[in-house]
Order: sequence, then structure tokens, then C-alpha cells
Amino acid sequence: MQNKIDDVIQELKEVSGNDRLNVELPDDILISSYETEIGFSFPEDYKKVLKEVGNIFYGTIELASITNDKKDYRELSQILSDAREQGLPENWLPICEDNGSYYCLIPSNEIRYWITDGYSEDRWANLADWIKQVWIEGN
Repeated sequence: MQNKIDDVIQELKEVSGNDRLNVELPDDILISSYETEIGFSFPEDYKKVLKEVGNIFYGTIELASITNDKKDYRELSQILSDAREQGLPENWLPICEDNGSYYCLIPSNEIRYWITDGYSEDRWANLADWIKQVWIEGN
């Protein structure tokens, strides 16, 4: 039986026509090295999304990339560094940059929207809800 994250991954592939950026999807080894490098343990749903649809561009949303190319502007460690310079809480992980604001995974596995002048009230219960409501339905 598929769970919620599998369902939204499949739906995202379908609505996007499976259009992908020219970025290689990460494997478990690269994800693990990123976790060590940036000091975060990624939830299993986030790892699954990164490995299956992390390079899909649909509408205005593209996830931060986990790649060996540290110079890519979409690259996660670069986005994390930029967000922290602007005051992002240390335990928030930006998964998507949005015109200088960020969609972030927080320790409770909720997704929160963070804007440069502070917190926003926008939140989603989990990654699957965020993908469905923001990435799929928001486009």
C-alpha cells in the first residue's frame, strides 16, 4: 500500500509531464554526506522526494539540489548558507528558495514558510501536504 508521500510524488510526475532540470538525482551516499556536512538528519520522506523528484521543475517551484556541484545557485548548502545569513533559525532546513524567502523543514517535520523579516504563519503538516498544496495545486 502506498503512503501519502508516494501518492504526491506520482501526482507531481504526472502533472509536470516528468519535465526535469539537468541535475542528477542524489543517491543515498550523497544524501548521507550532505547530512554530515550540514549537520541535519533528513526525514525519510524528504530523502525519497530528493531521490525521485528532486530535479523536477514545475510551475515556479524547484527544490534545493543535493549535488556535487557546490557552485550551483540551487544547491542546498548554498541556499542554507544564504538563509542563515538572513537570520533563518539554526534548526530549520530550507528545502526551496522563493524570491528570497524559504520553505523549510523544521524539527517536527512540518514545513514552515520563512520570510527575511521573520516568521510567516504559513505552515503545512508534512512534506506531502506541502508538495500537494504548494507545488502541485499552487501552479
